Amino acid sequence: MKGQRRGNEIGKIFRKFNILEYKSPRQQLDVDTFYKSTAYACLYKSYGETADERKAEEITVSIVRDGKPEKLFRYFEGHGIRVGNPCQGIYYVLDKVLFPTQIIVTKELKGEQHTWLKSLTDKMEEKDMRKLLEDASHLNKKIDKEFADSVLEVCLRANGKLIKKLKGDDTMSEALLEIVEPIIADRLELLIADRAEQLAAERERMIEIQIRKEAKEEVAKAKEEAAKVKEEATKVKEEAAKAREEAAKVKEEGIKAMVEILHDLGNDNGVIRAAIKKQYHLPEEEVSKYL
Repeated sequence: MKGQRRGNEIGKIFRKFNILEYKSPRQQLDVDTFYKSTAYACLYKSYGETADERKAEEITVSIVRDGKPEKLFRYFEGHGIRVGNPCQGIYYVLDKVLFPTQIIVTKELKGEQHTWLKSLTDKMEEKDMRKLLEDASHLNKKIDKEFADSVLEVCLRANGKLIKKLKGDDTMSEALLEIVEPIIADRLELLIADRAEQLAAERERMIEIQIRKEAKEEVAKAKEEAAKVKEEATKVKEEAAKAREEAAKVKEEGIKAMVEILHDLGNDNGVIRAAIKKQYHLPEEEVSKYL
C-alpha cells in the first residue's frame, strides 16, 4: 500500500510505503517467513527508478495472520528481540528489523473498524460475513473497491460453506452477485490475456520450428547441389586426363610414323632428329627415344 495512512491502531506505524503480507490460517509464519517479508520490503526499496528514491525510513512492514504465531514469538524471546503490544491483536517487533514492523493477529482484533482484516480467515461467522458484504456494497472509490475485491476473493474462497448458505438468502444472494461479478470479470480478463500470450508464444515457437526446418532443407539441398557439382568436376577432370592421354598416344604414333617414313626414304638420324624437333617441338632427350 503506497501512502496509505489510517486513523486506527493498525495504521499508526504506516508511512509512505507500507508492505502488507497476508498469511492464511494454513500457512506457517515462522522466523524464515518473517525475514522473507523483510526481504520483500528490501526488494521494493531497491526497485526505485533512481538511487534511494524510496527512503528506508519511509517503509513499513505489516504481516497479517488469523492466529498468533507462537513459535515465532518464542524465537523472538529466545533471541532477545523485544515485542511491543500497544493494543489487542497488534504486536510491534522492536529489535533487529530494518523497517518498522508489526504482526497483526486478526483473531484478537476488537471492534467493527477491523472487519476487513478479520475477514481474512476460514472461520468467519455469518454476522461478520453479512456485515462485510453490506460494507462492500457501499464502497464508491476505485481504490477502496480494488482493495475490497482482493480481500473478498480470499474471504469467499476460504468460507465456501458459509457462502453457499448465504446464497439461499435473496438479499445476500443479490449482494454476492454484485460483488463477485467484477471479480470474475477481472479474473476472466486475466485468463484470456494469459491464454492469448501462451498462444502467441506457441505460434512464434511453431514459426521458428518451421523456419529451422526450411533452413535445414535448404542446407541439405545446397549440400546435394555441391556434391553434384563436385561429381561433375571430377568427371570433367577424368575426361580431360583421358583426352590428354589419347592426344599423347596420337602424337607418339605420329612421330613413330614420321621416323619410319623418313628411314624408308634413306634419311639419316640427323635429318630425322631435325624433322621431329621442327614438327613437334620436342626437347633433345625426348627425340632420342624415337631414333
